[in-house]
Amino acid sequence: MRYLKIGTFGLILVLIVFVAASVPSNDEEIVPEVEEASNMKQQIDLEKKGKMKPKLDQFIQNEPLLHGALIGVSVRSASDGKILYERMGDTRLRPASNMKLLTAASALSILGEDHTFSTEVLTDGTVKGSKLAGNLYLKGKGDPTLLLSDFDTFAAKLREKGIETIEGDIIGDDTWYDDVRLSPDLIWSDEHYYYGAQISALTASPNQDYDAGTVIVEVSPGSKIGEKPDFTVTPATDYIEVINQAKTVTADVEEDITITRQHGTNEIIIEGTIPIASPNIREWMAVWEPTGYALDLFKQSLKKKGIAWTGELRTGQASDDAEVLVAHQSMRLAELLTPFMKLSNNTHAEVLLKEMGKVVYGEGSWEKGLEVMKKELTKLGVNTDTLLIRDGSGISHIDLIPPNEISKLLYNVQNQSWFSTYLNALPVAGSDDRMVGGTLRNRLGDIKGKVQAKTGTIYGVSTLSGYIKTNSGEKVIFSIMLNNLLDEEVGPEIEDKIVNIIAQIEKSK
Repeated sequence: MRYLKIGTFGLILVLIVFVAASVPSNDEEIVPEVEEASNMKQQIDLEKKGKMKPKLDQFIQNEPLLHGALIGVSVRSASDGKILYERMGDTRLRPASNMKLLTAASALSILGEDHTFSTEVLTDGTVKGSKLAGNLYLKGKGDPTLLLSDFDTFAAKLREKGIETIEGDIIGDDTWYDDVRLSPDLIWSDEHYYYGAQISALTASPNQDYDAGTVIVEVSPGSKIGEKPDFTVTPATDYIEVINQAKTVTADVEEDITITRQHGTNEIIIEGTIPIASPNIREWMAVWEPTGYALDLFKQSLKKKGIAWTGELRTGQASDDAEVLVAHQSMRLAELLTPFMKLSNNTHAEVLLKEMGKVVYGEGSWEKGLEVMKKELTKLGVNTDTLLIRDGSGISHIDLIPPNEISKLLYNVQNQSWFSTYLNALPVAGSDDRMVGGTLRNRLGDIKGKVQAKTGTIYGVSTLSGYIKTNSGEKVIFSIMLNNLLDEEVGPEIEDKIVNIIAQIEKSK
C-alpha cells in the first residue's frame, strides 16, 4: 500500500477547500426557490394540458365528420401566452373570415380608432345666384356607410346654398382607390351576392348593416296562384333592372326562388316558385360598378330637392383646386368595427385594406394594402413568413394561416391601447342582440357571454378564434380551424363542442 505524503501547506489547502465547499452561498440558497417556483408553474401548465389534451384528442379522433378533414387547434393562456394545447398548430390552413382578426388589428394600429372616411361634393365652377356654372363632383374616399339619407343631406345642403340649377355635368369621382373591383381569388358564383360586392371608393349601402355596393331585393307571393310574385328593391334605384320570371303557386308546393345577377350587368333575375302563403324572401345583391349606383342615388336626391342640371351623369376626377361645397365624415373606425366584425362584413375588410395602402403609400390597392398589413402584423409579433395572405376578408381559398399565429396575435394585441375596442367588436356567444352577439348570437348558449370570438365560413372551411373565460374564471385564447370538410355547415357544431371542452379547464391549486 502506498501513502500520499503531503506537507503542511498542502494540508492547509485541503482544509480550506473542504470548508469552502461546506458553506452554502447566497446563490445556492436562492436557486432552489426559483427552480421550485418554475417547476410549480410548469406543473400547473402540465396539469391543464393533462386535463384538456386527452378529452380534445379523443373527441377529434372519434368525430366521424372530421374523418378525412384537417383540423388545427391552438389554445394559449391569456396571461402568459404559453400554449396549453395544439394540434397542427404550425400547419397553414385556410382561415375564412378569421382573416378579419388580422385585418382589424392592422387597421386599428395603422389608421387608429378615430379614423373616418370622408365624402365631398365639389365644383370647378362658380355660384351666381341660384346657378352653379360648372360641373358638380361627388368624390368618395372609401366610406362604406353612405345611405340614401346621406345623399339627401348632400342635396339639402346644396339647396341651402341657394343652388337650383347646375350648368354642367354631375360627376362621380372614385379615384381615391384604384379601379380593381374584385379581390384576386373571388370565385364567379360569389360575385353577385353581398359578400362578394365590388370595392369602390364611392359606394352606397342599403341599410345600417352597411353592406356597401348592394341592394336588397324582397320577393313576396302574388295575390293569386299563377301570378308573378311582387318584389321591392331597397333603396329604390333605376341603376338596376329586375327581370321577374317567377310564379306564385299553391301553398302545398315547396318554395324554390332564386335571385341572381347577370355577370357584367345590373340585370337581376328572379326565378322559380313561391307558395301563396309563403313569407317574404330577401336577398342582398351586389351591383355592378358601385360608383354608378352611388351617383344614381345622388341624382335622385338632387331631384327631390328641386335641383336641376343641364349636363349628363358620368364618372371622372375632380381637379386638385376644385372647391369643396359639402363635406361629410363617416363614423369613427372604432364604431365601424361593430358591424364589420359582429356581422363579418367582407366589404369593410377590403375597404380597410385599400385604405391602409392609401394612407401609408398613397395607393388604395390590394397590393399596397397587403404590404402594409404584413409589416404591421410583424410588429404585432406574427411570423408573416409562414402566412399567405391574398385579401382582407378571408373569402380567398388561397389565404393560409397557422392556428398558432392567430392565437399568438390574439395574445399580443392584449397590450395595445385599442384592445378594448378590438375585443368589444368580437361576437359574444349567446347574446340575442344582433349587434352584440353577431354571428355567435345563436351559438354556445350553455356558456353564454363567456366566449368572444370571430367566426369564419367558406366552402369546405369553418373556423372560430377568440377568447373564452373558463369555468374557473381564467381567460384562455383559442383558434380552431377546420379545413377540407365535406360540408362546412357542420363546422360550428364541432367547434362549439371543442370550445365547451376548453371551458372545462379547472384552475390548479
